[in-house]
Amino acid sequence: MTTTAGQLDPLTAPRRARVSIALVFGVHGAVSGSFVTRIPWIQDRLDLSPGRLGLALVMPAIGSSLAMPLAGRVVHRYGGRAAVRGLISLWCLALALPALAPSLPALCVALLVYGATAGMADVAMNAQGVEIEERLGRSIMSGLHGMWSAGGLLASGFGILAAHLDLDARLQLAVTALVLLALAQPICRGLPDLRAPEEAQAPPRFALPPRSSLVIGLVGFCAVFAEGASMDWSGVYLRDITGASATVAAASYTAFALTMAVSRLAGDAAIRRLGAVRATRLGGAVATAGGVLVVAADSPALAIPGFALIGVGIAVIVPLAFAAAGRIGSNPSQAIAGVATVTYTSGLIAPAVIGTLAQATSLTVSFGLVTALALALMLSAGALRRAEGNSAAKKAMSPHSAPENKLSAL
Repeated sequence: MTTTAGQLDPLTAPRRARVSIALVFGVHGAVSGSFVTRIPWIQDRLDLSPGRLGLALVMPAIGSSLAMPLAGRVVHRYGGRAAVRGLISLWCLALALPALAPSLPALCVALLVYGATAGMADVAMNAQGVEIEERLGRSIMSGLHGMWSAGGLLASGFGILAAHLDLDARLQLAVTALVLLALAQPICRGLPDLRAPEEAQAPPRFALPPRSSLVIGLVGFCAVFAEGASMDWSGVYLRDITGASATVAAASYTAFALTMAVSRLAGDAAIRRLGAVRATRLGGAVATAGGVLVVAADSPALAIPGFALIGVGIAVIVPLAFAAAGRIGSNPSQAIAGVATVTYTSGLIAPAVIGTLAQATSLTVSFGLVTALALALMLSAGALRRAEGNSAAKKAMSPHSAPENKLSAL
């Protein structure tokens, strides 16, 4: 049961909301997974060099950076459920745009819209996830991000099949967009209609993170940079560096998404056992080993396991960054919004940085940078100490209490 004030049934509604928000994460991931498997097709169709492709792939970063801070106002005005439904619907429809672009300038415009809808939907659904986690009193964010990876994995399977059958990506992505749009509508009905109090002021257009969260943002930056680089460039890397076929190149993303999904779905239990700092250091070590394999690879047999290890290593870092940010200062929502902007912008600029560096040197050198950032995770893990465990205060919280609604600050 929900009310316009955002009060939830203390026993049943949070559990139903958890299932709904998990499925929303899955749909969001499916859009990403569908797109990245067809990047080589788009590159070939428009005859783009690595540098020109990198230029196009910076457009989502710009669109997301401009639009992401506005998501808080959308949530404030329309409520959490309507905001997520509307923004995830736009994100699904945006999937069809890049393959339709007839030229590089048109591709840049399409990816600008694609990034703007991605970022706004991301902030809105993560805000819901944080609030539902608060009300449940236990960690769920790693599992939610695992559902995102699972959605990407499932969609990438269809992308691999489409690449193998040499299907036109324009048709495939348009049909996928409509299917995901149809799935998102009933899923969103189970979300809580969380709203800010009527007397609350509208949030600022851009929520700057407090200074104490900057290091946390940098940890997330390193992890999401590796994620974005692997998602968008793994297929091109296997094709150009290791000589893999189009089908095998598309499968590289599947290996990466599979390990990310499994690691994140198991992540909440692992974090409780190891603690945030040890989990981050171990993850950084695994991701570094994966990066070394990718850089040294001269065949798909080495590169694909390398991308898989990168996925394992960075899987839980972003959920831990959110948890740590949420324990900073008197306005945790502001820190969460700021860290989210930094980390997701990192993932969106990573493909452009990789492409630019590859144009100047090589893709092998580009993934040397990814390996260095993975190593930095081991050195900076202490910044996530605030995410150690799920606070006793949360566990002791009465189920009838009504925590401050963080959506209003986003």
